[in-house]
Amino acid sequence: MDELEEPDRVSLRPRDVEFDWSALPMHWIPGDPYTTHLLNVLHLLLPEGERWFVRLFTQALPMIRDERLAEEVRGFIGQEAVHAESHQGVLDHFTAHGLDPEPYVGQVRWLFRHALGERDFTGRRNPERRREERLIEQVAGVAAIEHFTAVLGDMILNSPGLDAAGADPTMLDLLRWHGAEEVEHRAVAFDLYMHLDGRYWRRAKLMLVVAPGMLALWIKGVRFLMANDPTGRRRPRLTDPLRATRRYGLPGPGRLLRSFLPYLRRDYHPSQHGSTSQAVAYLASSPAAKAADERGGR
Repeated sequence: MDELEEPDRVSLRPRDVEFDWSALPMHWIPGDPYTTHLLNVLHLLLPEGERWFVRLFTQALPMIRDERLAEEVRGFIGQEAVHAESHQGVLDHFTAHGLDPEPYVGQVRWLFRHALGERDFTGRRNPERRREERLIEQVAGVAAIEHFTAVLGDMILNSPGLDAAGADPTMLDLLRWHGAEEVEHRAVAFDLYMHLDGRYWRRAKLMLVVAPGMLALWIKGVRFLMANDPTGRRRPRLTDPLRATRRYGLPGPGRLLRSFLPYLRRDYHPSQHGSTSQAVAYLASSPAAKAADERGGR
């Protein structure tokens, strides 16, 4: 098949997707609770994280001096807001079927709303400048996180092993719709940071914090889901990640950690990985995205 031509730029827009989880089995990859929960961690982490992105980028909008970038940031905000609510629907489904995610999600909520929330600099020297510097530091953190979400988005768009295993099609559409939008907007957070500050040492430092932090949260999330699975509790085995990699082509922890190395190059830009044309093509065929467009066109 001929390679798709890469577009110079796409207009980012939120797609008001809807998903019906009433028929979703607890193990939506048949016979594979580990890989099911490996991917289910996304539903635990993303709603609060993406709401945090929305708050940060809304605060950053008045600081943007380039209208094209401001337009992209507004599109990013809209997409991330829909992502958060779409994954929240899966959490509600889990709760209704006997898997209470709150003990883990509560810790994630505390992280994004309190540890990484707004600080009061009243009474300190140059409070406005301190608030601005903290915001820029956090935008650098989002840029690092978005590197990983784009890597994961590209991975889920290129995972035919999940289809061959009979994975639930609605869940695959959610993951691929979301993954495609992550690839589609993969440069926005990076470009915003470069616009506001751009210092190499700061973005490199934040990646060195984000990479091990995300891995630790993911491992903890898999253990939590496996231990609280209402169909039978067990601990992940050492062979489980290797099996997921071999059977579905999913990246293991080592590959995910190695994926942050290109980010540390001084000449790095997110456009250097992933395919916008592939993302746009999936969004044109996604059942949920097509249904959203039809509703919007009425």
